[in-house]
Formats: sequence, C-alpha cells, structure tokens
Amino acid sequence: MNASHLFLYRYTIPLTEEVNIRGHRINGREGIVLALQCSDGKGKAFGEIAPLPGLHDECLDMAEAQLIDCISSRTLTAGDELPGALYPSVRTGLEMAMINLAATASGTPPSFFPETESSEQLPLNALLFGNAPAVLKRAETLFSIGYRTFKLKVDAKSAANAIECIRALYGKYENGIELRLDANQTFTLDEAVDFAARIPEGAVSYIEEPLRDAAAIGEFHARSAMLSALDETLWQHPGLAESLPVEALKAMVLKPNRLGGIDAVIRLMRKAEKAGLQTVLSSAFESGISLGMYAWLAASASAKPPACGLDTFRYLKHDLLETPFGTSDSVIDARKAFTEGQKVDLHALNLLSIWTL
Repeated sequence: MNASHLFLYRYTIPLTEEVNIRGHRINGREGIVLALQCSDGKGKAFGEIAPLPGLHDECLDMAEAQLIDCISSRTLTAGDELPGALYPSVRTGLEMAMINLAATASGTPPSFFPETESSEQLPLNALLFGNAPAVLKRAETLFSIGYRTFKLKVDAKSAANAIECIRALYGKYENGIELRLDANQTFTLDEAVDFAARIPEGAVSYIEEPLRDAAAIGEFHARSAMLSALDETLWQHPGLAESLPVEALKAMVLKPNRLGGIDAVIRLMRKAEKAGLQTVLSSAFESGISLGMYAWLAASASAKPPACGLDTFRYLKHDLLETPFGTSDSVIDARKAFTEGQKVDLHALNLLSIWTL
C-alpha cells in the first residue's frame, strides 16, 4: 500500500527521575513521530525517531533535517527500500512506519520470523541503579508484582557499591531471580577480573559490556569464568562479535534505534540464534510506539523469549498512546502492545508539517 500524506510531529516526555547516559544527565525525552496516511484514507501508520543524548551520534535536529531530505525526494511505500546512508534513529523510524503501513493494510501484525514458533507473552527485566538500600527497595517492590529478572547498572568507579548491591540481592533472593549486570564498558581487564572474583558464585547471569576493550572479552572469561553480553560493541565494532569465542558470551542486547533499524536487528537475531546466544531487545527510553514494535519483534522470535529491556516505560511520566504501553506485572501481551502502539494520542504531539507523497 502507498501512503498519500506524511505528517511530522514532535513530542516531549518528562522522565520520572533523572537518568545518566554516558555522562549525559537526561530529565526528559524528545522525539519525532511520523505518520503515514494510508492512500485509502482509512488509517495512519506511525513510526518514531528518538536519538538519545549519550547514545546516538546524531541529535534530534540532525535527524529531522535528514528525514525531511529523505521524504522530499521519494514516495514511501510498504516494503520500499530506503537509502543506505541514514542515521540509525531515522532508518528505524522510517522502517517502523512502513512496517506498520503494511500491517494496517493487511489487518495483521507483521510476521518477522514465520518459520519460528512464537510467544505472545514477553517477560521484562527491571532496571536497577543506585546504592544498596535503594536497589533492594526497588527490587522488593518489583519482585512483589512478578519480576524475576533484574539488570543492575555497575561501573568501575563505584565497584564497591555494586558488590554490596549484588551481595544484598543474592542474600535475599539467591537463585530466585536472574541478575544481569551492565557495566557500559567501564572496566579495564584487570579491574573486571578483580570485580568478578568478589561476586558470589552463581549470583550473576552475565555482565553486559564489561570492558573498555571488548576484544579482551575472551580473556576476561578465561580468567573469571563470567559470561558477557554485547551491546555497544555491536555498533562500535560490527565485525568483532564474530571473532570473540562464543563460549565467553551469553547474549546480544539489541537496541533497534541505535543498530540501524528493524531489518538490521532481525539479521543480528538470526546470527545470535545460530551461535546459541540469547537476544535481549532493549529500548532507549522510547515511547509506546517503539516499545510495542520491539515487544512483538522479541516475542515473534521464540516460544520462550528471554526477559527484555523494555521496562523503561516506567521512567516516562506519560506515553504517546491512547492506552499507554505497560503492564501491572512483569509480562507484556506482545500482540496487544503492537496493536495499541498504533493508537496514538495526537493531543500528546505537536504538528510540524504535512507532506503530500
């Protein structure tokens, strides 16, 4: 199906608390929503472009300028091939809108992995950070509503606090939870090995991006026996993952709007499956438009998908949807989330421009 018009909107969503992204203190999220008007006039298909300071190289103004340049020189059709040199956030938003355009035309969600038995129920992991009392209090609250997978932010500068948090969590829950760590590439090899040696055996499932030099992850595993997950490395050094020993890895953490779109993530998911690695879909504090798409993508890939990093919705003071993305427990109904991800509350958006395609 072709689109007859494209509507561009901007939004601002305050966060419930300040978040630190690689030295950038974030108090709110800004982004662009593009809406493709179906040529039959019966609906709109939405996509979201939301580069995150500290994560993306492009800022929102750069993304908007590139988007306008792209749409001013082409029509947008479901299944259309996009230009090669697009910012990852822009490609993600355009792909999302065109996938949703095709879904609107067919009346069914996209079939990302038609050969795979899928699940419509997607578990979430909860994000933890702060000192030990704050971490334990948040974990207790979320455990009480069903969360069993947690991701704790750690770094080399506050390793002692991280160890205290890990021991507190393990002392309370032992193997009743899965604890993942995220170091954001802050440790040297020796620091990471020393850190791992201070963690109770069996307390941690894996550590995400432990090292400043990801090429040493194999040696880190050999010296510590701790498994790693890749995130930033996947876009910083795209070929490195294939050279690392697979026995040192447990998962790939995939952020579509940083990796360059839905198609790029599907390719990585297929590679991970062949290597026996988990794929954990993760968001960059995006709205329910993106989260609904990511939830369906993750649930489509496996009958028992691992807990995914889409719990960031809890940090948004409001959503852009008529029915906000979320859950009262720890499990998302992925099909419902995808469907409701296209019911956008236009009152939450500021119209920028309308384009005839």
